[in-house]
Amino acid sequence: MSLLKTIETNPTFAPRENTPAPDRLISGNPQLKTWAQDEAHGELVHTGVWEATPGVTRSIKGQTFEFCHILSGVVEITPEGGQPVVYKRGDSFVMKPGFVGIWKTIETVRKIYVTVTP
Repeated sequence: MSLLKTIETNPTFAPRENTPAPDRLISGNPQLKTWAQDEAHGELVHTGVWEATPGVTRSIKGQTFEFCHILSGVVEITPEGGQPVVYKRGDSFVMKPGFVGIWKTIETVRKIYVTVTP
């Protein structure tokens, strides 16, 4: 097993497709695709590529730490009690454990993600 993993930004294998949980959907009909590419440390760390079509959902991280790097598209994230922040191609950000907010996909977004859950 190699300790170096390249994340394919345009994977050729089929993604897992789904929609937001009903209790998280605020508006629209976003379609979600996930190309999971690696797991580590007893499945506590996940990496891959994720894509969403326009819509608005509630984001709740719980105990999960998530790093995101936007490959394409535009999102606006509004932390609970905070101001909206817009992220687009080339931007990176972290949602720390306990994060709660609104995720608005303005233009279909594709991101690299790394999640860590204790």
